[in-house]
Amino acid sequence: MDGFTAWLDKVDGMVWGVPMMILLMGLGLLLSIRMGFFQFRKLGKALKYMVHNEEGAAGEVSSFGALATALAATVGTGNIVGVATAIMAGGPGALFWMLIAACLGMATKYAEGLLAIKYRVLDENNHALGGPFYYIENGMGANWKWLAKMFAFFGACAGAMGIGTITQVNSITSACNSLFDAEAAHIAFSIGSNSYTWATVISAVVVTACAALVIIGGIKRIANVASKIVPAMMVIYVVVTVALLLFNITKLPHAIVVIVESAFGVRAAAGGALGAMMIAMQKGVARGIFSNEAGLGSAPIAAAAAQTNEPVRQGLVTMTGTFLDTIVICTMTGLSIVLTGANEQGLEGVNVTMYAFGSGLPWGMMAGKIVLTVCLSLFAFTTILGWDYYAERCLEYFTNRNQTAVKVYRWIYIGAVLIGPFLTLSFVWTLADIFNGLMAFPNLIALLALNGVVVKETKDYFRRLAAGEVNEGNLSFKKK
Repeated sequence: MDGFTAWLDKVDGMVWGVPMMILLMGLGLLLSIRMGFFQFRKLGKALKYMVHNEEGAAGEVSSFGALATALAATVGTGNIVGVATAIMAGGPGALFWMLIAACLGMATKYAEGLLAIKYRVLDENNHALGGPFYYIENGMGANWKWLAKMFAFFGACAGAMGIGTITQVNSITSACNSLFDAEAAHIAFSIGSNSYTWATVISAVVVTACAALVIIGGIKRIANVASKIVPAMMVIYVVVTVALLLFNITKLPHAIVVIVESAFGVRAAAGGALGAMMIAMQKGVARGIFSNEAGLGSAPIAAAAAQTNEPVRQGLVTMTGTFLDTIVICTMTGLSIVLTGANEQGLEGVNVTMYAFGSGLPWGMMAGKIVLTVCLSLFAFTTILGWDYYAERCLEYFTNRNQTAVKVYRWIYIGAVLIGPFLTLSFVWTLADIFNGLMAFPNLIALLALNGVVVKETKDYFRRLAAGEVNEGNLSFKKK
């Protein structure tokens, strides 16, 4: 197993090498420049559209419902465990590069949401089908259908064997085990040299059962559950992390200095500055993409179901996902870890963030662990739901809408949730990184090829808006 894990590490290094960094960061920069860094100039309008629905538009769920589904998949273990693993592997500077990637990723995410609506397909039942596979096929042309199929295949694999299932449930059960049986006093069974407690087994069964109840209901049930859980969980987590930062406000300036210096290898040994910087950049960008999924191609699958007739509107709404996920939530997590020194305790995974919450809040270690376990469980559970929707849509496209294959996959997905806790942490995260990267390549190629369409649509929308040709009066706060 150690040999296989080492091989996976090599593959991970190749997938997330210099070409991927250039493609991800370069595409975000290209779109930002071509549209005048409008992700910052139009952020207020994007947040406004986020909480308004569009009356009388085609689609399956409201724009907020589509965003909630995307956030359900996006706001997950990457925000808590992913930030910790990035800092542990790449140093505190990984957080800096995670934020840089997110700022550019907002433009990428906008393009994904816009193209999802522009090239989506509505069948006779008003069932919305869209995402990278459709904007590749319909935007780039039928000759590129092989690229769309490639994306769909890797997307289905990423759902069942990486970001959607194993990493999420593994983090939940690790947190529950750390909370209820940190000393491993109650062993349920052993596999080789690894032993698993009853806390791990019971939490795995409960999460799997709850996920199955929602997943079997399809997109509308997933969107309904996500619309209720996502806002609540984000508010709870932000309130708690703000409290932690306020209680340790005197340490905040030093933490920021450490993060910036580490990002550029200032604290590395002589001659190792460039290498330290590259590692921080690689881990920060990789974990940032794992967290906010900008460029990955997942969010536009949910965006395609939104009730809207304006691609630009949904692009703006989709863009807010990266802002909320990384620039707000991941930043708070990273600062909490660095200013409490949690990254210097020799811990790994969720235990790093648990230490930060336990030592940084005045309520004591146990109270901090309980709060983080609740937040992590909600984050990861909604990610399991959102990624099932993504993966099923990928498989639906890959198999030419073979519903039997989709139903079988649904049970495979649920089974992957059940076995996730019994795989090693390093194996789980490395596998997830690889599938993320393989999934991102076809999508990034499509976004690069269609960036002219994105710019044209954007200019046309804001021209019509300025001329009074777009009626913003058809937006309402009504929930659908």
